Amino acid sequence: MAMLKVVFTLDYEIHGNGEGSPYSLMVEPTQRLMDLFDNYGAKLTILADVSEILKFKEYFDEHGRDDYHYAEIIEQLRYALINGHDVQLHIHSSYTNSRLEKGKWCQDWSEYSLSELKYGRINEIIGVGKAFLEKELRVVKPDYKCFVFRAANWSMSPSLNICKALVENGIEIDTSVFKYGKRSGRVSFDYREAFSDTLPWPISVNNVCFRDPGGKLVEFPIYCENRQITSFLTPNRLFRVIQASFHKHKTYKLEGDSTTGNPSVKKGMLLKKVLTMILEKHAWKLDFNQCSGKQLVSGLKRIEKKYNNCEIDIPVVLIGHSKLFTKWNRKTLEPFLKYIARSPEKYMFASFGQFDLVNTYNCSLDN
Repeated sequence: MAMLKVVFTLDYEIHGNGEGSPYSLMVEPTQRLMDLFDNYGAKLTILADVSEILKFKEYFDEHGRDDYHYAEIIEQLRYALINGHDVQLHIHSSYTNSRLEKGKWCQDWSEYSLSELKYGRINEIIGVGKAFLEKELRVVKPDYKCFVFRAANWSMSPSLNICKALVENGIEIDTSVFKYGKRSGRVSFDYREAFSDTLPWPISVNNVCFRDPGGKLVEFPIYCENRQITSFLTPNRLFRVIQASFHKHKTYKLEGDSTTGNPSVKKGMLLKKVLTMILEKHAWKLDFNQCSGKQLVSGLKRIEKKYNNCEIDIPVVLIGHSKLFTKWNRKTLEPFLKYIARSPEKYMFASFGQFDLVNTYNCSLDN
């Protein structure tokens, strides 16, 4: 029987529109989360948004004031490693050229989708991020290696340039893809053909969804199911919607868009959107901020049943965000941690460094 290795990944960042205190959105909730995890022997993989953190460092170096808590961020990332957690690379590329205006980081929207940039620029941004983490974290863990990546907004399509740049920089694992996901906009992708909703696969550089036995980059997908909208109705998700409404991205009118300002057209579009939301299925990620405790346990049981006859250990990658870890979220997450901890014969808290990539990603099970 396969052991399910549960990997908790945390996107460590401020609000997507450049607002918010790094202390209240990153440092403080992450410390509470690590304290909770330590009670159960759970491991946290912090995916640190280096593009943001480097802007906080730039501000500190320029002004001599640590208003954006750069020192506390570095101290926390080092603390995480010392205490058995992990820190890996996350990149919101639009922050690389951002500027501070009235307490808000105004981003470079032309660089919002990392995968759509030219190869040289992608390679530069990833290289800077990896080098920064290794320089800062080898102070406390000399053998630390940055080898895992998550793209902001799941921007891994088009795949060729970003996959090549990740391999060039020694990144071995990507964990950006979730099966059934599809989006059009500032970032566009279609992951409905992804090789698996659970199992890792060696990536084809031409399309991150496809498996190439000779691929040098391995995708560890965020666990996802295709579910009706009712599965998304939890108090935690409601909090996420409310929070996002106060920190919206600036919107732009597209060239040639004749629907803006036309009430009848806008009403028809809204109705179509609502009907689509109700009638169609949607990508339901195993999100430890937004799922209920019961949903988390039920999801793990479904994975266990599906892979009951597998002979290799199965990674179960969950996603969360530091800014969403509330006191209420602790109440929904703790029963899940207890459930895992009391069944060590079936489940294990893990980080990406605990997987045999060769044997794991060559698994030939059908999706």
